[in-house]
Amino acid sequence: MSGVHHHHGHDHHSERSTLTKRAALFSVSVALFLVGLKLWATWSTDSVAMLGSLADTALDLIASLVTFFGVRYAAMPADEEHRFGHGKAEAIAALFQVILISVSAIGIAWRGIERFGSGTRTQELELGVGVSAVAIVVTLGLLAYQRFVIRKTGSVAIQTDHVHYQSDLLLNLAVIAALALDQLGNFALADPILGLAIAAWLLWGAWRGAGHALNQLMDREWDEDKRQRFVDMINAHPELHGIHELRTRTSGGHDFAQFHIWLDPDMTISQAHVVMDEIEATIHKEFPAVDILIHPDPKGLKEPGQDMTPE
Repeated sequence: MSGVHHHHGHDHHSERSTLTKRAALFSVSVALFLVGLKLWATWSTDSVAMLGSLADTALDLIASLVTFFGVRYAAMPADEEHRFGHGKAEAIAALFQVILISVSAIGIAWRGIERFGSGTRTQELELGVGVSAVAIVVTLGLLAYQRFVIRKTGSVAIQTDHVHYQSDLLLNLAVIAALALDQLGNFALADPILGLAIAAWLLWGAWRGAGHALNQLMDREWDEDKRQRFVDMINAHPELHGIHELRTRTSGGHDFAQFHIWLDPDMTISQAHVVMDEIEATIHKEFPAVDILIHPDPKGLKEPGQDMTPE
């Protein structure tokens, strides 16, 4: 007996898309506000660290817009041309951000190195510190919300965005430190040294973001722990004689799993259908967003592929 049984969950997706869209919109608004604030502050303080902070926030704005549109597109339901949905748009948005983060890191490092030789000093301490403090408060609020959304949805685009705004937090603290050390502590190299430290942090974040996004684009299998939990749930069904040829992947917030099961050769198609329905219902209790494809085989049929039946 051959055939397939196919099912996917929807409610989870609509809640997920609302949350990811909201988080993306929130980060665009924050970035717009901070760009305006830091433009004024950079012009007033003449600090490389503040300029680095402005450049980073401007890149955040572009990246947040990319995330916003990437997340919106990824949340679109499957259509005639994209029957598996648009989930990979999220990973593409994340990769674009990685490129932007890397460019801004190299730019900030370059400015820091230049500053070592020039000996230029900063000014307007109170203004620079005040603007950075406001930026810290606003960014903390955004980070808390993003963490909540990442926990609920696992969105890679929001995750990459989250790395950005963490770096923003560090940048703002570094600006305060650089201005204070330069103007109060008379330590002129503080500005470029802190600029270089921020650049290194940004590059590390970009590297991590790239890994997550590429895993999704390359259809990497679920991690071992998740696969094992999945297999154990299936094998628990009393009428099942085993599972083989399991293949899994993730695209945006959608998990996909397909596998073959061994059933009693004397079962009718209707009976097999009932068993597959029961297996799906069990799986969806713990994996609500998984799209499942099951192929039934009569027990005893030898097929190539990995056998995941417990001994």
